[in-house]
Amino acid sequence: MAYSMTGFGRGEKVFDTRKYSIELKSVNSRFCDISIRMPRIFNYLDGDIRRVITDRLLRGKIDVFINYEDQGEAGQTVTVNTGLAKEYSRAAKEIADLTGREDDFGVARLATMQDVLSVTQNELDEETASKELLETLNLAIDGMLQMRKREGDNLVVSILGKVDALEVIRGEVVARSPEVVEAYKQKLAARINDILTSDQREFYDDNRLAAEVAIFADKCAIDEEMARLSSHFSQARKILAEDGSVGKKMDFLVQEINREVNTTGSKANDIEITSRVLSMKNLVEEIREQIQNLV
Repeated sequence: MAYSMTGFGRGEKVFDTRKYSIELKSVNSRFCDISIRMPRIFNYLDGDIRRVITDRLLRGKIDVFINYEDQGEAGQTVTVNTGLAKEYSRAAKEIADLTGREDDFGVARLATMQDVLSVTQNELDEETASKELLETLNLAIDGMLQMRKREGDNLVVSILGKVDALEVIRGEVVARSPEVVEAYKQKLAARINDILTSDQREFYDDNRLAAEVAIFADKCAIDEEMARLSSHFSQARKILAEDGSVGKKMDFLVQEINREVNTTGSKANDIEITSRVLSMKNLVEEIREQIQNLV
């Protein structure tokens, strides 16, 4: 089964008073490019987070958003900057003395002054936090994989439809190929009859005509290209049915298909085959664009 690189996943878990929320967003990329936004207290887990994501998602430009909240009493500490509080209080009293007004600068107002109070996150048990965060991360990845699979299934159905269409056109080209040689033979024979007089015709060797037709047939022979295309189409169906990463395999195979189609077009000395080659090239290009989104 193939997976798309486009997806979204969200995981949320609560452990006692600790709440973890993780969101993942993924788009196309040749490699696994991971960008993480998370509280600084989890910086020590950066390598573990990247390893888990790479192992499970394989490819894509992946944005990771991690939020953490501890609603317990032990989760945060409020600290008073005593020196700064005294200075604010002294300055307020000084202003009151200078202006002759009442000093009504109360504690509640003092606490709202900048930097008097600071809230800090208490240190976590790193082992516990690692287990809880990675469990939440895997939950988010599960959600993303479900979405990636749905998108991947739709892509595979579309690509297989185009492969089937290419197979039909290949059959038409194979059927048309012998007719091209026969048409050339008849055309060449008609030209010879128009050019030669009846007396000259007696001395003309029909083997010369056969030789010319044989040379033409050899130049425009596409049997090998058609055989390789048939093999490539079968291989494409097998790859798209595989588990894991198939995007790079398909990218290489589509290059080979495109090469055979171009060779067929360069050899074809026939308007009908050329028309079918153009249709095949359009389908190949559509497949190439779609496989860029496959993992």
